Amino acid sequence: MQRDVSSCNTYNYGDAHYWDARYVQDALSFDWYQRYSSLRPFVRNFVPTSSRVLMVGCGNSLMSEDMVKDGYEDIMNVDISSVAVEMMQTKYASVPQLKYMQMDVRDMSYFEDESFDTVIDKGTLDSLMCGNDAPLSASRMLGEVSRLIKPGGTYFLITYGDPKVRMPHLNPSTYNWKISLYIIPRPGFKKPGECSSSCLEAIPLTSEGMLPHDYVLEDPDSHFIYICNKTDEEVSQIPSYPLMEDVL
Repeated sequence: MQRDVSSCNTYNYGDAHYWDARYVQDALSFDWYQRYSSLRPFVRNFVPTSSRVLMVGCGNSLMSEDMVKDGYEDIMNVDISSVAVEMMQTKYASVPQLKYMQMDVRDMSYFEDESFDTVIDKGTLDSLMCGNDAPLSASRMLGEVSRLIKPGGTYFLITYGDPKVRMPHLNPSTYNWKISLYIIPRPGFKKPGECSSSCLEAIPLTSEGMLPHDYVLEDPDSHFIYICNKTDEEVSQIPSYPLMEDVL
């Protein structure tokens, strides 16, 4: 299976100017991939409400607001677009649980090591994979994410990328992550907010970290959820793969 973000085009999604122009043109709230209602079973299972959460590439999504309504107490939101950040700072000025900062996820040196219990990424890695110098950008971002997560913490990645195109970047031998994979149909594939019990079960991966050869996606446009738990223990190494064009 060779799937990655099919919407990559001539836009440089890793560039602040692109996003600033986009948010000036369209200021309405928008959630990439999935709304919180669909992701809630996974979030509640892996992210305690007391967690200090970092939402990378927050844009003007409603997810952080919905998490606060669901009991989450401390969510730092960062985005490369100053337009989006200023918009959200104004909108949530009276919500102390939500903070917003303009920041490039490839350099989050403002934060000290092990500052967060959880990092949530809903499409941000994907957008970097559509930009210039994709492998380098991905490596820089994931290195920062790993640095910022406390031992025992979690990188919660929602992406279009199946294991063949994401596991080379998430290689546990690099970040010491224990990775579980879940698959959720795109919104509208089933009744809104409904998820079959099977999508709440981790997908068994092969020894190479891939989907089984006979695995069939319920929805060909499903989203993949990688739960990457940072551990102090040595993680069984998954073979490294060269970052060829078909995994970018």
